[in-house]
Amino acid sequence: MPVIDLATTPLRELNSALHNIQKGSNDLSYEVANPRGSHAVAVGVSGPVLVDVNGSVGYYCAGMNDGGTITVHGSAGPGVAENMMSGKVVIEGDASQYAGATGRGGLLVIKGNAASRCGISMKGIDIVVHGNIGHMSAFMGQSGHLVVLGDAGDALGDSLYEAKLFVRGTVKSLGADCIEKEMRPEYLQKLAELLEKAGVKDVRPEEFKRYGSARKLYIFNIDNADAY
Repeated sequence: MPVIDLATTPLRELNSALHNIQKGSNDLSYEVANPRGSHAVAVGVSGPVLVDVNGSVGYYCAGMNDGGTITVHGSAGPGVAENMMSGKVVIEGDASQYAGATGRGGLLVIKGNAASRCGISMKGIDIVVHGNIGHMSAFMGQSGHLVVLGDAGDALGDSLYEAKLFVRGTVKSLGADCIEKEMRPEYLQKLAELLEKAGVKDVRPEEFKRYGSARKLYIFNIDNADAY
């Protein structure tokens, strides 16, 4: 396993190595030492590479990930896994604001807490947070799933489209057009799958509440035409 020490190797060389892995290469696992809060670590990974980052990172770690499995053995700054396409990103500690923003696919697992705006404008990504999330999370969420084992802050799901939200703890307040919805069997099954993928044990899907769009904010209703 190649080990890249960011105390002696420029970050550009790490990302370049991850971008230029040849087809059929045996070097598909990398260890990153001494990240020391570096920004944009392991961005733009576009293949089935495994990256273990031993320490905390700054903003935009694992952005645009497409097929990689990236684990941060520490905490992450703003924008972790932003615009992720596929693959898996695991943060062993906490994540700062707008984690998983605009993500189109893949799985983001945050084993600590996530700050404000977690999953804003999510477009297909699945996000599982073992702890709590901050305010305005899933703002304008279009599709995908946000699972929270802890509590959610103010304005959860504000201006939500069709992303599906599951919260085990309390929700401080719901945003515009976000309502609690029935937890039907198909959602229990999907939630069970997500919990298993995220390594969550001893937690039952029945302990969660489901939230979604009331569909009154973004759908034009001809009966109310005079009001527009």
